[in-house]
Amino acid sequence: MSPQIALFGCGYWGKNIARNLYELDALKMVCDPSDTGQSKAREMAPEVDVVSDFKEAFLNEDIRGVAIATPAETHFELARCALEAGKDVFVEKPLALNAAEGIRLCQLARDQDRILMVGHLLEYHPAVEYLKGMTEKKELGELRYIYSHRLNFGKVRTEENALWSFAPHDVAVILRLTGEMPQEVQCTGGSYLTPGLTDVTMSVLKFESGVRAHVFVSWLNPYKEQKLVVTGSERMAVFNDVTKEKLVLHEQRVDFQGAQPLLRDQGAETVELPDAEPLRREFEHFIHCIEHRQKPLTDAESGVRVLKVLEACQKSMDLNGQSVIL
Repeated sequence: MSPQIALFGCGYWGKNIARNLYELDALKMVCDPSDTGQSKAREMAPEVDVVSDFKEAFLNEDIRGVAIATPAETHFELARCALEAGKDVFVEKPLALNAAEGIRLCQLARDQDRILMVGHLLEYHPAVEYLKGMTEKKELGELRYIYSHRLNFGKVRTEENALWSFAPHDVAVILRLTGEMPQEVQCTGGSYLTPGLTDVTMSVLKFESGVRAHVFVSWLNPYKEQKLVVTGSERMAVFNDVTKEKLVLHEQRVDFQGAQPLLRDQGAETVELPDAEPLRREFEHFIHCIEHRQKPLTDAESGVRVLKVLEACQKSMDLNGQSVIL
């Protein structure tokens, strides 16, 4: 039998977590103070306990883990309480609202000898896993440049801006692929719907290795785009999560004959990937970590690194795009 887990929040994203935990025979309880969330939980998992008070999960000795899918501003306090209650914890991104809170949770998890995992979903996508293997083996050559676009029309937030809502996934993947933290960031954005809440942002990350990356996010785009392009000295890779062909490798590079650049284009190849839902893989990993006391791929420290980058980007944006040194 799988370790029993309580889910906090059964809303827009929480219901997807509920479905996966239920199918993995790991969902013991759903805690949601809203009537809508409770109704959805009872519909999806009729024999699972549904309650309004999070404390019931903390007091239930049968529950070994807690998955938090509530609004971001509640993540720190709920994760803190869960860790202090002796539970292993999964927290949807972001881990907290600032790096200082994230560091406090990291320390608490160490003190309590508990697992603390962050929901950086893209890192469990087969395409990203394949790309990470390629970068480790330098199959793209030396990394040069990475860019990501996460654009959509809709799902406008009124509590957090587009940077904090959309960018964490892409920042997490870029840090994973480069294996380093940026030295410097620049970020600009615009608020068009809610005063003071940025709807569109462009972040540029500069790394000591010479790699540069940019992250463009917006919820005011006429079509959905979720694309990551990784440029190496020998090949280029395109991960497009809204198309059937998720990962395409381009045999393209630039050689020089003397001072003359020569473009080499030997076509493209689609990578065959397993048909696996990233969210399912993510929670299979969480359950495995609980059972085997294993450090998660997206551990709390990786969550803190992403928070530090987001904080620096936010600071740059507040300074009208001035560079911020990490």
